[in-house]
Amino acid sequence: MDRGGGHNDSGDAPLRLNLRPLLHADGGGLRAPWRIALFVVASTVCSILAAVVLGPVVAAVFRAVGLGVVEDDWSDVAGLLGGTAVALRWFDKRPWRDVWLDAGAARPTFLVQGFLIGGLAIALPILALAAVGWLRVDRGSAGSWGPAALRVSLFLLPAALAEELLTRGYIFSVLREVWGWRSTLVVTSGVFGLLHVRNAGATVESVALVTLAGVFLGGVLIATQSLYAAWMAHFAWNWMMAVVFHAAVSGYPLEAPGYRYVDAGPDWATGGRWGPEGGALAGIGMGAGAGVAYLFAQRSRVAMRRRERGT
Repeated sequence: MDRGGGHNDSGDAPLRLNLRPLLHADGGGLRAPWRIALFVVASTVCSILAAVVLGPVVAAVFRAVGLGVVEDDWSDVAGLLGGTAVALRWFDKRPWRDVWLDAGAARPTFLVQGFLIGGLAIALPILALAAVGWLRVDRGSAGSWGPAALRVSLFLLPAALAEELLTRGYIFSVLREVWGWRSTLVVTSGVFGLLHVRNAGATVESVALVTLAGVFLGGVLIATQSLYAAWMAHFAWNWMMAVVFHAAVSGYPLEAPGYRYVDAGPDWATGGRWGPEGGALAGIGMGAGAGVAYLFAQRSRVAMRRRERGT
């Protein structure tokens, strides 16, 4: 038996490794892991460029108007949007509609619905906790409510958008093609929860509730087909806690001029140090909010079908 002749069974043709099945799906496009990896690389590069070019401009504008807002989140948003644009245009050849960021998804109706759903989903549990005495109002720090509310809002807006773009944007759309809505929602919500593991005061319950929040926000996305609506729901959820009730948000207390809502009951209900979103009542609020999002979506679809029929 000859083991060193340098030939293979097919004759003199050299042995070649065919990488195409590894890189490309049956339709010819790149497989999901490579698309996601390229998106991460593109987003990282765009984020670094944004930090260099956009960061100083944002910081200068904020300083000029007396706002000490950190510019990192704004650079992250610019980077993720840039990465999404690169992935859609050069890798996938797909429209923004496929990641629910087209002009139609930005209709004011979706923005208002998202804000109301997210805001009420946490405001009602907080009011219920306050009514039974498990949250109480304490004296807050000195300062004016208006400027503090503006500073906190300018911090929360890009933070919410960055998390939505990361967990329910391009990557979500790619995984949905492979796994379908349900599995993608479960996996991305789990990742969303794990992103908050290192927050101050994190517990198993708080991370579980943040994971449930991922399901809730994903439900808003699925119901409305609008990432803008999910962004507004996310922002309103945090805004209600931070600006209206001056409660901790995911373990972090923010500016609280005049008053502050603090824990005065069992942690399983109030969330303890994590804040109201880490308590059981917040989970009930999210369930109700997801139901409202579904009803809004059904109403919108019925109205659209009626318009198409001309009735």
